[in-house]
Amino acid sequence: MYAKILVGTDGSKRAAKAVDRAVEVAKVSGAALTIFSAASSGKGETVVAAESARHSGSGVAIDTRVVDGEPVATLIEAARDGGYDLLVMGNRGMTGVTRFLRLGSVPNKVSHHLPCSLLIVKTT
Repeated sequence: MYAKILVGTDGSKRAAKAVDRAVEVAKVSGAALTIFSAASSGKGETVVAAESARHSGSGVAIDTRVVDGEPVATLIEAARDGGYDLLVMGNRGMTGVTRFLRLGSVPNKVSHHLPCSLLIVKTT
């Protein structure tokens, strides 16, 4: 089904629901998972490390990636360049610079240019 899954997070409780779903899908499909954050390296590294640690016992091969840039462009570029089969995102935005999970905004923009499937998780 899927070999490589990318999930976006900003470290919020809502985004954690999308990460949880991505881990579930990766587990049943035997896919590798990348936890991604579009944030400054300091904040982003903390966010992805915490999510990776939270799922360390899942049996899923997890790696992390942080890109300091505009969320829509960085997610599309990461999905394209990384050869991902699926991008998982939440349906609602968060606060701060990395509010890239707002349906009608980033998921809508991403869906038109994404080279892979998109799973939008209801997080509200």
